[in-house]
Amino acid sequence: MPRRTLPLAALCLAAVAFAQIGDKAGEPQIQLVPDNQIPPSPARTPREELKTFQLAKGYQISLAASDPQVGDPVAAQFGPDGRLWVVEMQGYMPDLDGTTEDQPHGRVVVLEDRDGDGVFETSTVFLDNIVMPRAIALHRDGVLVGAPPHLWFCRDTNGDGKADEKIEIATDFGVRVDPSRPQLANPERAPNALLWGHDNWLYVGAYTARFKFKDGRWLRGLSNFRGQWGLSQDDFGHLFHNSNSDQMRADVIPSSYLNRNPNLGRTTGLNWKVAKEQLVWPIRVNPGINRGYRPEMLREFKLKEFTAACSPWIYRADLFPADAYGNAFVCEPAGNLIKRNVVKSEGGALVGTPYYDQTEFLASTDERFRPVNLLTGPDGALYVIDLYRGVIQHRISLTTYLREQIVKRGLDKPLALGRVWRIAPEGAAVAPAKKLSAMTPAELVAELASGNSWRRETAQRLLVEAAPDAAIDAALGALAKDSASPMGRVHALWTLEGRGTVKAESVLAGMAHADPRVRAAAIRVSEALMASPDRDAIVARWTELAATEDATEVQQQLALSLGEAKSPAADLVGAALITRASEVAFIQDAFLSGLEGREIDLFEAVLKKPAAYPKTLPAALLRCVFSTRKPAQVEKALAIIAALPLKSQQLTLLGSLATHPTVTAKRPVKLAAEPASLAKLSKSKDAAMVKALAWFKSTVVWPGKPGVVVPVVKPLTNEEQALFDNGKQTFAGLCAACHQPTGKGLPPVFPSISETPIVVGNPELPIKFILQGLMGPITVGGMTYNSMMPPVAGVNDQDISDVLTYVRQSFGNKGNPVSVEQVKAVRAATAGRTAPWTTAELGLK
Repeated sequence: MPRRTLPLAALCLAAVAFAQIGDKAGEPQIQLVPDNQIPPSPARTPREELKTFQLAKGYQISLAASDPQVGDPVAAQFGPDGRLWVVEMQGYMPDLDGTTEDQPHGRVVVLEDRDGDGVFETSTVFLDNIVMPRAIALHRDGVLVGAPPHLWFCRDTNGDGKADEKIEIATDFGVRVDPSRPQLANPERAPNALLWGHDNWLYVGAYTARFKFKDGRWLRGLSNFRGQWGLSQDDFGHLFHNSNSDQMRADVIPSSYLNRNPNLGRTTGLNWKVAKEQLVWPIRVNPGINRGYRPEMLREFKLKEFTAACSPWIYRADLFPADAYGNAFVCEPAGNLIKRNVVKSEGGALVGTPYYDQTEFLASTDERFRPVNLLTGPDGALYVIDLYRGVIQHRISLTTYLREQIVKRGLDKPLALGRVWRIAPEGAAVAPAKKLSAMTPAELVAELASGNSWRRETAQRLLVEAAPDAAIDAALGALAKDSASPMGRVHALWTLEGRGTVKAESVLAGMAHADPRVRAAAIRVSEALMASPDRDAIVARWTELAATEDATEVQQQLALSLGEAKSPAADLVGAALITRASEVAFIQDAFLSGLEGREIDLFEAVLKKPAAYPKTLPAALLRCVFSTRKPAQVEKALAIIAALPLKSQQLTLLGSLATHPTVTAKRPVKLAAEPASLAKLSKSKDAAMVKALAWFKSTVVWPGKPGVVVPVVKPLTNEEQALFDNGKQTFAGLCAACHQPTGKGLPPVFPSISETPIVVGNPELPIKFILQGLMGPITVGGMTYNSMMPPVAGVNDQDISDVLTYVRQSFGNKGNPVSVEQVKAVRAATAGRTAPWTTAELGLK
């Protein structure tokens, strides 16, 4: 058999001493695409790049902006005056070692099309001298800008077009780049994508908080970590996101609801995989991808599946043909293309499928075409942010193979180029849209019914930001009741909510509308009236709808909103609803999310008529009860089980506990004494019951239980109590964003620190985590986490002592306090270490 002859460069790569962070030890990196099949990749002019595009039939693409007016663009937002605000991440990978990434080269520029020809010919620097900016959103008379670790609200107070005021909104907006410690601040995974949701909250990609400006101050609310780069929403307000190899996911159930009940545990409705297929169809060979030496990455030398998916954008405007409304467009900069997907609701879940068969909406033969963001413009066109550069892989993941490709083909230069492209239907003329900034309040109200989502949502934001005005509220109320546009009614309702002027007549009218988008919005907005005299009328209408509603999205919303009534009667209505709609995805979790503290009462009520409710409901309620770790509730649940007439029911419920991680991953519940109901059940000689009870007994302890010594926890001294009190504040500021105020984390991204042995064991371990960080994988509560905890910057020994004392005495933990002396000792022993700890080093799993 003839021997295969490899080119010299391939042999060198195969034998290289792995020097790049992205290299995998022992993995050969052999170039698969022959050099003679790799076309040149010169830096082209915009006119030359335009000729490389292959666009779907029926559409046209034109240049809207280019270098030198814009350089290294990564995000953009249109202002109400039609100007385009662009974030320039100048400074990203200036060379293959990222040597000056920590320098303030980033900017925000404002582009203006003064002659109305569709090309932004004027560029003004609004904000400069910032490090690696990556997110932007307009608000009131300023702009929010994210540049890790800062989220600022920036204003031009003197009218010169340049920001002269920066107000810090958050200090944990990612980690500042440190070239000497690249593992700590991966620009590919930092917070990004500021998006004003329909509910008037500002959502953020790859971050665990959301923001709202109310009564003259910024409010910070809990949210869930979502996505890697990019964020968008559909007409129901579902948030869409993705990761580099998973093109589209969505929050079918809003995280604000699921966070209501810490006893619920993990649910798939929060990070739902919308698109199952990950195949892409580039029109040029793709040797310049990070793992391009792996055969499974390529198909005929072209990228086979998503590897750099970002910015899923739901198009919702009336300029494109009607079949494009609600479609998802997804960027793939490594493959130089944009995919189009059809998104549909099926049984309450969202499903995305490719619009085209083995071809893409937009593809290019130019390797430097890097679509990294999408947005809808005031004119309804789809705008593409093109980072136009050779190097997009950050050195945190760069392989020796890709470095060689970049050097050999000169992809690392030039820098600071960039383009913005405009896609419209074929033959559509450029027509400047009327500026919302010049509109009266009455005109803005009318814009809520626009066929263009950008105009609707921008009008909503401007009206929410406007001063109190009874005339505006009256016009909004009329639109909410009488508009011929369903989305006009949706936005009128949410604008009233944002202005704090919701009235029962508006939401009741919405609940009677034929369009499910209106009904769902009206139900959700009506929650604002739960503390008003109209509460009973609203709950009565919810109850009526629960018995008749057929639309899955509205059924899901009813299951969520009924929890806001916080009453046993509404809980029974909800239980009946999820019985009638049992096939609707996530509806049981939606319902359970609103039951915190009331699960035991509904558990008892449901078991009185078990045939009337879903078979899975009693077990789900029981798991929530166990997750509270409250002895009185656990004992009551056991007594209810012991009183059931059928042994099969008892075994089913007890068995459901033994297989669920929200129960099995916890430490035993400490009871005051052996429950009488447990003794009663233990009289059974049935083998299955003996087995079930043996497991149950392992989950509870009490004084005098054979073989168990219940430790006596010493009360804190006055000095230790001071540590605890200070630590509570420190935890809220430094730790709660990831581990949550409940300590239960955000599985599967951030682990729980509630009743966790690693937290309450040897204090040296958590001290090391705070000082130098911890690199996964690590298993907590039966779940494996592969992310990294960065070191906590700017904390002294006292801060660490305070916060660990608080953590070890909270969230069900019963650990000893941590002294300042213990922290000092660990700091001294690990002085000089800069790399995060690994689980192997620390003897962890």
